[in-house]
Amino acid sequence: MTSTIAELTLSAPYRHAQRIMAAWLEQGQALARRRAFAVRVALAALNAAERHRLARWLAWLAVAAESRRQPPLLSRIRLLDATLGEAAEDALARLPVDIASKRADNRRLTA
Repeated sequence: MTSTIAELTLSAPYRHAQRIMAAWLEQGQALARRRAFAVRVALAALNAAERHRLARWLAWLAVAAESRRQPPLLSRIRLLDATLGEAAEDALARLPVDIASKRADNRRLTA
């Protein structure tokens, strides 16, 4: 007998919030300021479990951005929504394989 893993089903409000948040993070400062209200409206539609899932996703994005030497994301997220920013920082501290402590040490040294 084969075992199956249930597929993760994401709600429409969560998918919308994730898309609009990703677009907001990629925008420049001026455009991001103008679209901040739309992002806040999308975030307001999420329940507690979805906000937690989004915070974890944002923590992984922060790790990816730092590994690519991009500007820190968590400070921008905190300015947009302080609660979500704190949740993302908490999620960052709880990432597996101790990624949070290795973030500053991932610089490659050249000869």
